[in-house]
This record gives sequence, structure tokens and C-alpha cells, in this order.
Amino acid sequence: MPDLLFRGTAPALVTPFTPDDRIDEVAFRRLIDFQIDGGMEALVVLGTTGENPTITHDERRRLIDLTVEQTAGRVPVIVGTGTNNTAQSVTFSKEAADAGADGLLVVGPYYNKPTPAGLLRHVSMIADATDAPILFYNVPARTGSNITAETTLRIAEAVPSVFGTKEASGNLNQIADILAHRPDGFGVYSGDDDLTLPMLALGADGLVSVIANAVPGAVSEMVRLGLRGDFEAARAKHFQLLDAMRASFFEANPGPVKAVLAEMGMMEESVRPPLDTVTPETRARVLDAYRPHIQPALSNV
Repeated sequence: MPDLLFRGTAPALVTPFTPDDRIDEVAFRRLIDFQIDGGMEALVVLGTTGENPTITHDERRRLIDLTVEQTAGRVPVIVGTGTNNTAQSVTFSKEAADAGADGLLVVGPYYNKPTPAGLLRHVSMIADATDAPILFYNVPARTGSNITAETTLRIAEAVPSVFGTKEASGNLNQIADILAHRPDGFGVYSGDDDLTLPMLALGADGLVSVIANAVPGAVSEMVRLGLRGDFEAARAKHFQLLDAMRASFFEANPGPVKAVLAEMGMMEESVRPPLDTVTPETRARVLDAYRPHIQPALSNV
């Protein structure tokens, strides 16, 4: 079992686009510095929140290079390389590792609905292609199939380079089973901002966050309090952030959080089709939920 790449909070970074639909490199560099200055312990690039299905191969390589260069070793960089095509996932994983990524985020294959044996084969083939540590990722609302606790634990035991799992099933019973039976040194991270506090109380190791894109300081503080066992203070911070956590999914992620980042002057609101920017009504509701947190966050921009 490899060492945990991080313990604490990592943002699932959005990908900024210019109005003419190119990668906004200036905004992306600014976002990276904002996250690190806000206390993030790692960065996750090219995840779901980064709109990875609509990122071209050339753009993918450029985003990895930008992240590694701008981060400059300050925190680990974890790159989303999992797809529903194992051969493509292997290619993406080898390229990310060669470019300097510290770890790989490998999502459960979407659409195909593999069996547990197929999942193990998929992850094993990626692991055999590179020495980079792997963070497994279960998000059934996106993939169409849940990865059970039994399957996650089987992969944890069978594939030594898998250092942990990002759990976004929303099923605390399943997550508790993983935490209760995980091998020593296997990390469990929340993939849902609003379930982070109960997961930390059960012994989880941190969070891969959507709302941290806009409010990294507040989110990292909540997680650190929970990891220290100060659950009274962590609970107070959780309730302060709860409206923003929920608002981030009023429409498809990352539309809402990009609306907030645009309001903060961090980047354009642009998302790529088939996504669309949030409706004016949703934007108003999202900004109302985030408004108590935006001004303090701006002091770090």
C-alpha cells in the first residue's frame, strides 16, 4: 500500500474557458494559486468538475503541463485519467505520469456497467502501465453503476498502487463498511461536500471538493477541524457552508460554481456543450447561497 498522497482537502478543479471556447490559461493559473493559498493539500485536475469528457487530447496534455508547472511541487497533483475505455485510460495514465503527475484519479467506467471482475481487471491494467498512485472514484450518479464496498475492498487488497477511494455514492452505510474493513493505509475521501463531516466522524481522510473552487479557505478549515477531532467547530463550519454545498448542484456541476467564480472575477462563466450556463433564476439562488463566503475568499485572490 503506497503512502496517502494527501490528507485533507483537494479541489476538483474547474476548467476555465475563454468566450471563444479555448482553455483560459491565465485564469487556470490564477485558480491554482488561489487554491494553494487557500490551504488545499492537493489538486485534482481533469475530473468531472473539470468537464473532462469535452476536453480534447491536446488540451488534456496542456492542462496537465500547466498544473504541474504552476503548482511547482507545492502540493501533489492528481490527474483524472479514467474513462470507460481501458486502453484509453492506460494511455492517459502513462501520459499524465510522464508529465509529472503525482497521482491518478480513476473513475469507475461509465455506460459499460462492468462486473466486479471487470472493474478489477480495468484498474489492474492501468496500475500495471505506470507506477503512479491511483485514487479510485465511485460516483454512480454519473457512471450509472455503483461500486460496492466489497468490490472497493477487493481492489484495495489486490492492486497495491491504489492508495484510496473517492466515495461519492451518497451511501453512508456503504462508506462505513469500507472504513471499517479497509486495509491499513488505505485512504477514504468524501466526494460529496455535504457528506464530508459525517465521513470524517467515521474516520475518513479528507475531501475532494467542488465548492473549494470558490471558497478554499473555509472548506480546508472545516476538514482540518474534523481531522483533528474538533467536531463541534467542524459542525459549525459545516452548517455555515451547507447552503453553498447544496447550491452547487441546483443545476449540473460545474455550472453553479462557475457562476460564482465568474462573479468573483476569477474566470468567465463559460461551460462546454452539452452543458450550458445556469439559468438567471438559478444564478441568483446560487449567488445568494455563496454570498456570505465570497468576500472573505476574495481577499486571497
